[in-house]
Amino acid sequence: MKYIMFEDFSGAPVPVIFPNRINFDEMREQMPYTTALSAGYVSLGPEGFRCHGKSKELELEANPADAAVIADKFEDVTS
Repeated sequence: MKYIMFEDFSGAPVPVIFPNRINFDEMREQMPYTTALSAGYVSLGPEGFRCHGKSKELELEANPADAAVIADKFEDVTS
């Protein structure tokens, strides 16, 4: 899966995860947030989430710290 990490209107990071068949720039156009912080690929394995790669279209790359943000968002939903 692909992801883009945005900064929301309060300054908090917000991940948007989407299928590989959607281009980064196509997803970026759909989001109301003005700032995209990072972008790349996310996978879930035995050790948790892993962010890697980059978006050539957006000129952004994955930040290893993004994995913790994504994991926190899933914990918020399940608790």
